[in-house]
Amino acid sequence: MTERGRVVVPGILTVIATVAAVYFSGVVLAPVACALFIIAVLWPIQSRLQARLHRVFALAIVAALLFGTFVVFMSVVTLSFGRIGRSLAMDAGQFQLLYNRLAEWLGGHGIALAGFWADNLDSRLLLRALQGISARLNTMVSFWLVVLLYVILGLLEVSDLGARIRRLTDDNAARIISGFELAASRIRRYLLIRTIMSAATGIAVWALATAFGLRFAAEWGIVAFTLNYIPFIGPAFATILPTCYALAQFQSPQSALIVFACLSTAQFIIGSYIEPRVAGNTLGISPSLVLFSVFLWTFLWGIFGAFIGVPITIAVLSFCAQFASTRWLAELLGKETIMDDA
Repeated sequence: MTERGRVVVPGILTVIATVAAVYFSGVVLAPVACALFIIAVLWPIQSRLQARLHRVFALAIVAALLFGTFVVFMSVVTLSFGRIGRSLAMDAGQFQLLYNRLAEWLGGHGIALAGFWADNLDSRLLLRALQGISARLNTMVSFWLVVLLYVILGLLEVSDLGARIRRLTDDNAARIISGFELAASRIRRYLLIRTIMSAATGIAVWALATAFGLRFAAEWGIVAFTLNYIPFIGPAFATILPTCYALAQFQSPQSALIVFACLSTAQFIIGSYIEPRVAGNTLGISPSLVLFSVFLWTFLWGIFGAFIGVPITIAVLSFCAQFASTRWLAELLGKETIMDDA
């Protein structure tokens, strides 16, 4: 084996082993990753409160704020999905009728897939999928309770951990601190941008659904707001789901296509025109890497991975920018401003 092969082959094997380890340890690592994300967001509040109150009282206020936000958010989202799911259950017969018409039309035009669909698909798959989403939202409570425990313990340890790192005599101590600060800053900025854009998307979907007379307009706005936190994948589902519902409600493919076109236009304007200009280069990550991160972490950890994948990538690039041996990776995959901030 050549000298280059001795370097490349172990590197590839290391990457494969790391990805496999992350995949199989998702049950343990996913709550930790989520807790670190929340700690990065909440630490400025905790730090300011600690300057005026005892650390335990400051932590109690932050924990109550986090728990209250979680309860309100999950209640509203679960209620919205539940109302839509119950409505779809009542309209299951209309979906079946539309499905049969579509299967007959495909068969009349000699499309071979029509037979496959007739044997393997059913309109109730959509209903079961939405019911599965509602059930998953309910079973995530235990996951978030574990995350809350990690967050409480982590917020108590941040100050002590920072002091221990600063006591290190190694030159890398300052770089580690800078990596934490840069990653936390960029993650907070990412969450702020996504929240603003998700709110804009939810308002646009609600306004369009109201204008078209689509039932549950407010619920569709909440669904769009929630799903928009998942880049690329979320907006697609936030467009397809109300389109399918419009098809059942209006019994008109033309009306459903109009709804789909308008929702897609709104998603495109917000996601591809407004958001890049609001975010600019501040996140230090290229759009292609955002897409790769979403699909990679979705494969590894499912829906939660799709949400947390981009913050993980932002954190990794922030740390890579601090060390000479890995700075090339931050320059290759990120934006120039990540070096400026570092």
